[in-house]
Amino acid sequence: MMMHRFMKLFKSKFSFLAVAISMFLISCSQPKPIEVSVETYQNTVDKVTEIMVHDIFSPPVASRIYAYPNVAAYEIMAQQNDKYQSLAGQLNQLTPVPKAKDTSLNFSVAALVAHMNVSRALLFSEDKMDSYRDSLYGVWEKQNPEEFEKSKSYGLQVSEHILQWLDTDFYKQTRTMPKFTVDIEDPSRWQPTPPAYMDGIEPHWNKIRPMVLDSAAQFKPTPPPPFSMDKESDFYKELVEVYEVSEAITEKGDESEEVKIAQFWDCNPYVSVTRGHLMFATKKITPGAHWMGITEIACRKANFGFDDTVFAYTKSSVAMFDAFISCWDEKYRSNLIRPETLINQNIDENWEPILQTPPFPEYVSGHSVVSGAAATVLTEIFGDDFSFLDDTELPYGLPVRSFSSFNAAAQEAAVSRLYGGIHYRAAIDEGLDQGINIGNLVIERLEMKL
Repeated sequence: MMMHRFMKLFKSKFSFLAVAISMFLISCSQPKPIEVSVETYQNTVDKVTEIMVHDIFSPPVASRIYAYPNVAAYEIMAQQNDKYQSLAGQLNQLTPVPKAKDTSLNFSVAALVAHMNVSRALLFSEDKMDSYRDSLYGVWEKQNPEEFEKSKSYGLQVSEHILQWLDTDFYKQTRTMPKFTVDIEDPSRWQPTPPAYMDGIEPHWNKIRPMVLDSAAQFKPTPPPPFSMDKESDFYKELVEVYEVSEAITEKGDESEEVKIAQFWDCNPYVSVTRGHLMFATKKITPGAHWMGITEIACRKANFGFDDTVFAYTKSSVAMFDAFISCWDEKYRSNLIRPETLINQNIDENWEPILQTPPFPEYVSGHSVVSGAAATVLTEIFGDDFSFLDDTELPYGLPVRSFSSFNAAAQEAAVSRLYGGIHYRAAIDEGLDQGINIGNLVIERLEMKL
């Protein structure tokens, strides 16, 4: 009798232990969900920037390469986060992306897949993007093959939808349009500048479809002061200001604060260097890339998670995309001559600006417009008193600068063009206002948060 009870108790405990071991083994054999950190998204945008620097994209084209991939990622993220809503019907001609049929997929993985696939289609060095993408794919596939495959499949599906949308923004048509014709008869019109004397960059950019603006000319700025070489005219006074400010800065030396500001905000991917009989380009980030870097800095400081970071990148990149369209619309309408040309012709033939003059007309200042738009949107997201340390230019040998707010950074970026000797005062002031107007329109029209 005692033996029977013992055997029954033994079998019961053994059965319980066997079930526990079995459940443990099953749980161990099932892969855990893929974990995607916010740093992976930030690193992906950084990789796009790195490739763009290598490929040397113009500032307007670079803004396009930032905006579309971020929108693709955002549209996927917004499907599973009740705090955010789709941009379909809000961005010009954007229709709803395909809905996810399997809601158990990893939306963060899908968002990154979409981002990388759209980026790859817009970059020249596809192999560099492929290498980065494949390294992430390998990690995710190892972590959870089934989850990765269905997330990848959906990310690619959404990216194709975004690629079809961007294919209708008139970019391809502008690739075959004629080069800009320089008017050598009119002394007020832009002329190519040394040392490379490049053609005007993207003269047809105002034909690109904006994302939020009604048209490229929606915030058409006040025209620049009428061209006049009369020493009492407003235009001539602005020309002399550029020369005198430059001379005063030069006397202070390379360590002056104005030189540091000019160099920090240079962001010219077309800087040409001549050595002997050779001329080559030094590679730098664009103004949009600098503000993407500031967006990353702000997201890190605010401890934003994955979804909030995608939101911040998307809203700021959309604002900058439209800012370049608006700015370039005015540049080739006013077609104003650069200070360097006039100073060499009329004041000092040996004068050189502190910064190399970029290859497009003067009015308005692109840095001012883009910085105004980006700062306005970032202020709406993070607040007006958001101080930060800007280390964006460290890879290019420039030290960290401190700012009390995004607007303070935008104002410094704008005035840097005067210190650099490449813009008149009106282009800076009017450009900053133009950018602020664009940023406010983006804030007013885009209902992204519920």
